[in-house]
Amino acid sequence: MSLRKLKPTTPGQRHKIISDYSEVTKSTPEKALVASKKKSGGRNNTGKMTMRYIGGGHKQKYRVVDFKREKHDVPATVKAIEYDPNRTARIALLYYADGEKRYIIAPEGLKVGDTVVSGKTATPVVGNAMFLSDIPLGTVIHNIELKPGKGGAIARGAGTYAQLNAREGKYATVKLPSGETRMILITCLATIGSVSNSEHSLVVSGKAGRSRWLGRRPRVRGVVMNPVDHPMGGGEGRNSGGHPRSRNGMPAKGYKTRAKNKYSDKFIIEKRKK
Repeated sequence: MSLRKLKPTTPGQRHKIISDYSEVTKSTPEKALVASKKKSGGRNNTGKMTMRYIGGGHKQKYRVVDFKREKHDVPATVKAIEYDPNRTARIALLYYADGEKRYIIAPEGLKVGDTVVSGKTATPVVGNAMFLSDIPLGTVIHNIELKPGKGGAIARGAGTYAQLNAREGKYATVKLPSGETRMILITCLATIGSVSNSEHSLVVSGKAGRSRWLGRRPRVRGVVMNPVDHPMGGGEGRNSGGHPRSRNGMPAKGYKTRAKNKYSDKFIIEKRKK
């Protein structure tokens, strides 16, 4: 993937930096792997707004992605690399030897025509899904399961990856993208390689309208609100603010919200970097 900086022909184009989509080979999704996607505008079943700053946006279809990779020992050929509006990474369309089609998150370096496989017979090649018990130490991995058979939950965003550091007993030690080092059962699956579209974080939208296309409405600072609307609102003249906190009064900027006796604490060897 590479980025494209546009010529400043309009104010909206002046600072715009977008992907050139050179790795995308197919523009329309596979019909059998698409589901409808309803927009809620941030409202619940009674019509009450429960999430602010959501609404509008271009109509999207949901691509059903296989995070489980439970189709073991059946080789699949990569037929296309596609854009997915529901995630930052690209997705790959697989044609299995038995005729089934599935989407997976496309790893960096996976190309059309490559063959991927999952399970015990898989080798540590980009795109293959293997058990943590079989992956060589030091390998870069993504789409990692936390519970066997539940499907990949960790390192699924564009450019992210984790590293398998050690194995002891029934647990493997994995260094996560956040910097956290934790133990995961060796019977969990992970995919070899890092996630595609690694330059996604360098994209610059260029104008407010592109956020609206994505369904993001304008976000208002708490300081400029009235006291009835936010704990940091109000004040006479230039006096406003107070301690940074959320709308419901929860302190921000360093206040720890993680439960003190969380069940997964025993699996965490080193906490994430601040």
